This record gives sequence, structure tokens and C-alpha cells, in this order.
Amino acid sequence: MHDPLRSCVFRKLLAFTSFGLDSALLKSIQELGFTRPTPIQLESIPPAMQGRDLIACAQTGSGKTAAFLLPVMNALLSRPRRTTRALVLTPTRELAAQIHEDFTALSTHTPLTSAAVYGGVGMGPQEHAFRAGVDLLVATPGRLLDHFSKPYAKLDQLEFLILDEADRMLDMGFLPDIRRVLRHIPTKRQTLFFSATMPGPIGALAKDMLKNPVAINQERVSKPAVGITQAVYPVSQNLKSNLLVELLNRGLLQEALVFTRTKHRANRLADQLLRQNFSATRIHGNRSQPQRLEALAGFKSGKYRVLVATDIAARGIDVEDLSHVVNFDVPAASEDYIHRVGRTGRAEATGEAFTFVSKEEEGDLRAIERAINKTLPRVTLPDFDYNARPSEVLEVPHAERIAAIRARKAEERARAKAKAERRGGAPGAAPSSSRPRTSSGGSGRPAGSGGGRPGGPGARPSAGGSFRPNTRRRP
Repeated sequence: MHDPLRSCVFRKLLAFTSFGLDSALLKSIQELGFTRPTPIQLESIPPAMQGRDLIACAQTGSGKTAAFLLPVMNALLSRPRRTTRALVLTPTRELAAQIHEDFTALSTHTPLTSAAVYGGVGMGPQEHAFRAGVDLLVATPGRLLDHFSKPYAKLDQLEFLILDEADRMLDMGFLPDIRRVLRHIPTKRQTLFFSATMPGPIGALAKDMLKNPVAINQERVSKPAVGITQAVYPVSQNLKSNLLVELLNRGLLQEALVFTRTKHRANRLADQLLRQNFSATRIHGNRSQPQRLEALAGFKSGKYRVLVATDIAARGIDVEDLSHVVNFDVPAASEDYIHRVGRTGRAEATGEAFTFVSKEEEGDLRAIERAINKTLPRVTLPDFDYNARPSEVLEVPHAERIAAIRARKAEERARAKAKAERRGGAPGAAPSSSRPRTSSGGSGRPAGSGGGRPGGPGARPSAGGSFRPNTRRRP
């Protein structure tokens, strides 16, 4: 007897079953509602399952995470062992957490385990993952190198290495870190290399890491997904906040991921939205990891209607059915534009991307249009007062910010001096009758206190308590 429901499920799984994936993975794919493989999955999964090295250019939102996870998970299931055999390197904490979440969803009906290794959180659970030997680690390079300085962090049985968003790692200065990571893992391995673009240094790194790789999508122009409707709103810089509020009030933006140029602007814009009774939060590099996790989780759950972000989040936010992305500031690089707007219209869905452009930003916008080979339509919002006075000033001029900081520091010094004088001595000194014993260097510090902060100016403590110069940007 013909069963329509069974036939529907069969059609859904037909393309994925053709790969020869383990039945447990196919069951997870069915439950997750994957209807058919995306182009990058169709091209990547078969050679990856054959054990070939892979270099693939894939735009954001194309389904590349499953393109590398499925063949690696299938191989892990076919040869189970109690040790870590797969490593995914990513540029940001958010992307690492997202890949770990995707792995967890795909491994629901399997015994496979994974762990995310990134900064901003305690190293204890991550150390446990190393000692326990989870099947797959997803890591940012900096935190992974922190662990490699410890005796427990061994990946000498590694069989699979995946680099995701390799060009972003280059942008963030991680190329030296990646080369250091390679010294800690076996040279005999399968390597899968994914990048949205292929600049010279990335191509050179791929050449060093890969052996006779299959090249996929390498020559295609990176551009936004076809399901994204793009529009430009010309507006003066000081009225951008007013325009965003008006779009929200009119319901033209139900929810929005809003990108700003700087962390300072992200903070001020989020504060303005909160004062106008919009549920909003922010995510950027100065926020703690718990704050970043809460902001992203709250936005996904609907707790926040607006998430204001800097480009650190452009490749790490994966929100199902996100309707709108707003470029509050025009990005300086076309690739940043592509990755920002790629947060919507993911996996063949649809979405809208609005870009606010002032006269000063027209040059950057024209460069983006040349890169994507498309002139974006200009939109004027009916009945919006483009000559109004701004309700609030978003950007405090740099000189004013510096002056305010200097004034605050001067006030702090004056208070410290007054406090010291009330105690009967100069700042930093103690009364002679109670002055502590000092070292022979005469520094005025108690003996044994050391000469100051270890590592000198700009140093910071490592996870182990030692200090090192703060020269590497960690996601």
C-alpha cells in the first residue's frame, strides 16, 4: 500500500543516502529537516569521504559546516577509538560554539562526542575534554596554543584537520598561530580547508598543508546568496539612529541583526534603543564570554528584538530564519559586507539586508557594488523627516572622548592625592613610624613584592598564571 508520508521522507533523504552515510547520521539529518544537500555539500562530501584533501571556497550560509562534519563523523563512526581524532580550527568563539552545536545535533543518535575550546571561559572543562579524548575538538588557535603548553594536551592521534573561515583567521592575524598549531599535530592526516576567499597568504598556507587536494568552487566570485533582498537607504550620519527606530516602529524590521563600525558605536546604539523601549543587546570583542553567549542566546530565543554587533560576529552568528540584517555603517571591505548580509538568507532561505549610507560612505558602497557586480537599489522611507534634528548624538567626537578620559584621570589623581595627604604623607608613601621594610633597590615597595607588574606594560596573565605581552588578538 502506498504511504504518502513515507514517500515524502524517502524523497527528502534520497540525495543524502546516495553518499553512503551511516544510518545514525541519516536519522539525525531527517529529524533536523534537511531536505536536500546544498551545492557545496554535493561537491565536498563525496571526495572527503574518499579520504581526499579538500580546498573549497564557499560563501557564508552555504551549508559548509555539514559539508565537512558529515564525512568526518562518518569516518569516526566506521573506526571507533577512544582518543581525539578530529580538530576544527575557527577564528571566533561564536563560530566555534556554533560548529560544536551543529556537531551535537548531527550526533544525536551516535556515541560521538565533541568539545569547544576557546578563550573567555575557564580551562578546566576544556582540560577534561583533552584528558577524556572526545572525538572532535572545535577550537580557536590562541586558546588551543594555551593548552598545548600543558602536558595533558596531546593530539598525536589526530586524523582529520579542518580549517573553517581561513581568510578570516588571516584577517585577525592568526596565520602564525596556525603554523604553530601544525607543529603539534601529525603530518599524516586528512585536511579539509574552507575559505570564503583565497588571498595569496591563504593559498600559500593551503599549498603547505594539503596533499593533492580536490579544489571546489575556487574560481567563483564571492557574493551574497540569491535569497537575500538588498537595499540601500541614503541618510545623513546623524540621522541613522532615527531611521533605524522608524523602521522598527513601523514594523518593517521585526527582528534585526545590526552591524556597526566600532564597539563604541555598538554600545551607544544599543543604549539608545533600550532607552526607547526596544529589547536590544550588543555583542563585540570587549564583552565577556558569558555576556556574548547570553546576547546571542537571547537574540535566538526572541528575548531581544535587536542584536547590535561588530564584525567579530559576522561569521559566527547562525540564527534560523533571521529576517533582517542592517548595515548601520557601510563596511570598508566588500567581503565584510558579504559575510554580514549572509547572516540572513541562509541555507537557501530568504531575508532582507538594508544598508544605511551617508555621503561620506558612498565610496565604500560603490566598491562593494563593483565587487558583487550589482547596483543596489536606493530606497527613501516615505514620511521620514530627512532634515530633522537627531534625537540623540550617537558618536561622541574622538577629541571629546579623550578630553573626558583625561578629566576623569585628573579627578582620580586629585582624589588619591587628597586621600594621601589626609593620612599624613605623600601619594604612595607611608608615615615613617609604620613604613614597611623595603628592598635594597629603594623602590618603596615591600620586600619581596617584585619590581612591578610582571611582563611590563601591556602584559596580561595567561591561563597558567604567567604573563606574556598582549600582542595577539584572541577571539
